[in-house]
Amino acid sequence: MIRNIIFDIGNVLTDYRWEGFLADKGFDAEMIKKSQKASIMHPLWAEYDRGTWTDEQVLAAFVKDAPELEKELHQAFENIAGMVTPRAYATSLVTGTESKGIPCVLICPTSHTRQRQKWCGSLNFLPEMEGGILSYKDQLIKPEPEIYQLLLKRYGLKADESVFLDDTLVNVKAAEEQVSTASTS
Repeated sequence: MIRNIIFDIGNVLTDYRWEGFLADKGFDAEMIKKSQKASIMHPLWAEYDRGTWTDEQVLAAFVKDAPELEKELHQAFENIAGMVTPRAYATSLVTGTESKGIPCVLICPTSHTRQRQKWCGSLNFLPEMEGGILSYKDQLIKPEPEIYQLLLKRYGLKADESVFLDDTLVNVKAAEEQVSTASTS
């Protein structure tokens, strides 16, 4: 029986609109692709989400690896308002689920820096949730098994009574592993 729902935020309860965000700043398709490769697809992005790198540190590393994009990278990181926008159904989905006695929690990759604060206003459903894991607070990221184990332990959840909604298959498979592990323990 399903007793709780675990949500990812980006592209589940919100739109993570990186390409549109850069287009809004005047970047053309080629510059968007280059900027993505130099930042959100850079191996350090995961460590940024883990909370082990500050905005300044990660931006300096991105510029060091792509000095020809220094101006664009600074422009992209200067103000990230509008990168994450809520989906119309998010608050009513969480509220409706909670009102039926099914708690909602989240696992969200996000850095701890001022950048996160600029898009948190888009997360109007957060007060309706029972809690969750923000990656920077526990320095864990998906799909590491420890992040799922911590969520289950912290909130007293059973993996086989949980539904996990995520937009990335590798994260869903890692969560499914927790059900398999719990079943054999």
